[in-house]
Amino acid sequence: MADIEAPDRIESIGPEFFADPHAHYRRWREHGPVRRVRFPDGVIRWVILDYAAGRAALSDPRLQKAAAVSDALLSRKRGVPQSDPNMLALLSHMLNTDPPGHTRLRKLVTRAFTPRRVAALGPRIEEITGSLLDALEGRSEVDLLREFAEPLPITVICELLGVPLGDRADFQEWTRALVAVAGLDEDRARASEAMAVYLTQLVRAKAVEPAADLLSALAVPADDGDALTESEQVGMAFLLLVAGHDTTVNLIANGTLALLRNPAQLQALRADPEAIPAAVEEFLRFDGPVNMSTIRHTAEPVTIAGTDIPEGEFVFVALAAANRDADRYPAPDALDPARDTTGHLAFGHGIHFCVGAPLARLEARIAFAALLSRFPDLRLSPAAEALAWHPSTLMHGLHELPVLL
Repeated sequence: MADIEAPDRIESIGPEFFADPHAHYRRWREHGPVRRVRFPDGVIRWVILDYAAGRAALSDPRLQKAAAVSDALLSRKRGVPQSDPNMLALLSHMLNTDPPGHTRLRKLVTRAFTPRRVAALGPRIEEITGSLLDALEGRSEVDLLREFAEPLPITVICELLGVPLGDRADFQEWTRALVAVAGLDEDRARASEAMAVYLTQLVRAKAVEPAADLLSALAVPADDGDALTESEQVGMAFLLLVAGHDTTVNLIANGTLALLRNPAQLQALRADPEAIPAAVEEFLRFDGPVNMSTIRHTAEPVTIAGTDIPEGEFVFVALAAANRDADRYPAPDALDPARDTTGHLAFGHGIHFCVGAPLARLEARIAFAALLSRFPDLRLSPAAEALAWHPSTLMHGLHELPVLL
């Protein structure tokens, strides 16, 4: 029974949160389905933990998304200047926009990022996967994250977008700085400037010499003449580049870790490869790549799961917590690829449901099928007893995954 007698209690996020957010969510849930939480930057935000309330909040128009408004609100709460124009330009994409702007942007993106385009990537993803696994043959111990889970989706998204693969170290470094919850403002400013300059130059290059890639396709006007502006193309490139690789890296790495910690499930999946698509959905539910939803703010006073939240407050849905709500998924802390994962929130819900979900699923299915088939003795290295996780409330991902082959 939740302790609803502690409405003024404020939870907090410290360094230990990132290694095991689920333990914190279980503890917070004892005091109610919606909690006030002090983040590492000192700002108190409201976090929704339960599945039903979280799913409803993800499509609640009273919880608004607008990059400039959220940035101004955050600067007031922190008592610091607003973000620099580079950061705001990167964040002004469809994931941080509500209708009617969101409707327009999503329409322009989905006409280029079609299911047919994603499905056509299958053979190339299999080729990249095979090449990466070939490089691991004959070795006894490897960091599976650095040598497989990371380069696979990065190579795929770079080829899809038309981003030079040789630049991946730079944009990975910029991404880490931008999503880190406890990073320095100066580091974020430098990263946002570098990323904005890089993507602007890339977008302009595509305009001059278009190719058979997604960024070039995004620049082509729709049949009704509407087209993304240059700044909108830059914001969209940022969203697709960051979300298109970081989430899938974490899906593959977190899912592999979950399997290796559950040998019986690992053996069952090896014996029945046809179950891999269902297993991928369970990996997404059990320990998905995204921890909390992206930012929303209250445009008016709202009541969520019996909790009153004033106007002008930040509200997050803890997707990882919602996906382990026992009222929705019995025995939620157990990895069970055979369970019904219908409706999990790993990719969000509503109009902001992840546009790249089909690609992430395709990559993960191919990756797990090949990995489990190629290395029947795959197991965790003793070095995996103390794993480090990235300090982000948005992404939930490992620094490394040492394994024995």
